[in-house]
Amino acid sequence: MNKNNQEIHDIDYREMKPSFPLSNYVESFWMLSNVSDQEKQIVILPDGRIDLIFSFEDRDDITLLGVDSEPSRAVLAAKTSMFAVSFKLLAIEYLFKDKFPVLIDTAYNLPSDYFGITIRDFENFEGFYNLLFSKFLSMLNHNIDERKLTLFDLIYNSNGEITIAEIAETVHWNSRQINRYFSQRFGISLKAYCTILRFRASFEQIKEGKLFPEQNFTDQAHFIKNIKKFSGVTPKELSKNINDRFIQLSTLKKK
Repeated sequence: MNKNNQEIHDIDYREMKPSFPLSNYVESFWMLSNVSDQEKQIVILPDGRIDLIFSFEDRDDITLLGVDSEPSRAVLAAKTSMFAVSFKLLAIEYLFKDKFPVLIDTAYNLPSDYFGITIRDFENFEGFYNLLFSKFLSMLNHNIDERKLTLFDLIYNSNGEITIAEIAETVHWNSRQINRYFSQRFGISLKAYCTILRFRASFEQIKEGKLFPEQNFTDQAHFIKNIKKFSGVTPKELSKNINDRFIQLSTLKKK
């Protein structure tokens, strides 16, 4: 378990990462609080994650946010907190009891006790982590397709910088089958998903002011085009992150 705690001006952000084998399905557990007396406007960037949000303002539902393909705006109300779980795609198949018809650019309101745990069952972030970690661990199905585990390991470990042909050769699953699996199960092509992961991998370099491509982009123009597509702004404006509005950049762990 790794922790990342920091305060960004009026925002308190904490993160805990699960250990193996849950790490195959859950990327992180996190808490986001607006500790100020004023609401905060934020922009949420596509990052390839599926987020489950527990809000202390709405205790009757939890919200499942699918994979974003474009930036979205949100408001953090004053003096409010939310706890959340960020899932990897494989979790949708092995941890969720429902099959969601659409996972791209969508949100679902789920019953507050969807996983048998509600926001009333914990008092702090550590309690949230411990309860859900144990719950998810108990739900893991040991009859897992090893090809899928390997497929996602390759995708995430390479930050999307891998071709379908390379994946097919490693997992012994042909490219057509892989593309069909992604499109039918998640509603997005593998190529498009890898592009989102490459965009996310650029967050750290952009925060440091490195405004040139370090991932496998064809050239500077291609890099700028992708950044603008997923953030709505140029790499230079994204790096400035005025008022910490691009929340994922603001919450990156400092080196």
